[in-house]
Amino acid sequence: MPRVRLVHWKAGEAAALLDKLRASGHAVDYDEKLSSKGFRAIRQSPPDAFVIDLSRLPSHGHEVATFIRGQKATRHVPILFVDGVKERVEAIRKLLPDAEFASRTRLRSALRKALANLPASPVVPAQMMERYKARTTAQKLGIGEGVTVALVDPPRNYANAIGGLPAGAALAESPAAACPVTLWFVHDAAACAEMLPAMRKLAARTKLWIAWRKGSGVTQQFLRESAAAVGLVDYKICSVNATWSAMLFARKKADR
Repeated sequence: MPRVRLVHWKAGEAAALLDKLRASGHAVDYDEKLSSKGFRAIRQSPPDAFVIDLSRLPSHGHEVATFIRGQKATRHVPILFVDGVKERVEAIRKLLPDAEFASRTRLRSALRKALANLPASPVVPAQMMERYKARTTAQKLGIGEGVTVALVDPPRNYANAIGGLPAGAALAESPAAACPVTLWFVHDAAACAEMLPAMRKLAARTKLWIAWRKGSGVTQQFLRESAAAVGLVDYKICSVNATWSAMLFARKKADR
């Protein structure tokens, strides 16, 4: 039984696609929000095909496709894009001409075609990869124009770490009220574990990025496990600069 990974950003809307895929004899992997853990699982155990729905958040579909083609473990796995606005579909088709594109009504036959025509020399969308690499740290962290970012335990050179900001954006140490984005720099594992319950409460009112110094005693696995213990889940990761990495956390749905 072929195993398919469905990429769709709204579980309620994905139900019909899941039913169609299963009814056509496929085992289906699905997570509403692909976390770094989910991407790691994909690398470790690639599916037989990816089905990416473009009807919601097509830019996210772009990013997932870039990840798929950027990894040796998944580069040869066929990709089927489903639905989407014509202009968006055509833009992706130019970047990935060897992918399959179809409407929901043609899902079964299109997936059968995709599985039968594995790309021998898959197209790696270099333009997309270069565009991602060219993004500023502020863009990676979701800092838009006019956004104030709360800094928690920042290093002395934090301005250099974050780099340039968009117009009207600002960095604030110890702000009086919650800001749209919070960047917490973790220096010590014990202190991090002690502060996590308080930061979990804050995560209800802000996007919570937790940054750790590369090569330090604090690791990605430690942060993920410690945060999960207090009801936080990660769903995005980025490199801040050569020294710092960061993961974006949110409260578990049941705890919101």
